[in-house]
Amino acid sequence: MSIESKLSDLGLKLPAAPIAAGNYLPSVRTGNLLYLAGTICALDGQVTHVGQVGGEQTVDSGYEAAKVCALNTLANIKAAAGSLEAVARFVYVGGYVNAVSGFADSPAVINGASDLFVKLFGEAGKHARAAVAVAGLPRNCTVEIQVVVELKG
Repeated sequence: MSIESKLSDLGLKLPAAPIAAGNYLPSVRTGNLLYLAGTICALDGQVTHVGQVGGEQTVDSGYEAAKVCALNTLANIKAAAGSLEAVARFVYVGGYVNAVSGFADSPAVINGASDLFVKLFGEAGKHARAAVAVAGLPRNCTVEIQVVVELKG
């Protein structure tokens, strides 16, 4: 079953690949590694989750925000590699959670992205990771992720 079919079975749809919001590229390939720029929780240019976890957002809504980030990352992978089937494995996910001071549950929030990658790619979706609480993110979004994947051949 294709990755996009698995997405559909989960009731999810791959969005259009987000465009760079500054002087950078959405992705850079070196050898078989594809480095993806940070993606925020926005669809069609609109932020889906605004504010800090522990304030305006909960861990559960942060989890959903991380899923939106993951979908944007998948769209950028497809744009760069031509197909999600080109992914050999996920190597690294860096997760940033806009959170109140002292927030200690960033891993539970970033699981929204990690869980989706594993549901779609199985063992190849498992990755090394950081999950960090920060005082703010672009456009006051709730979550941002950065990803590195290895591409086939």
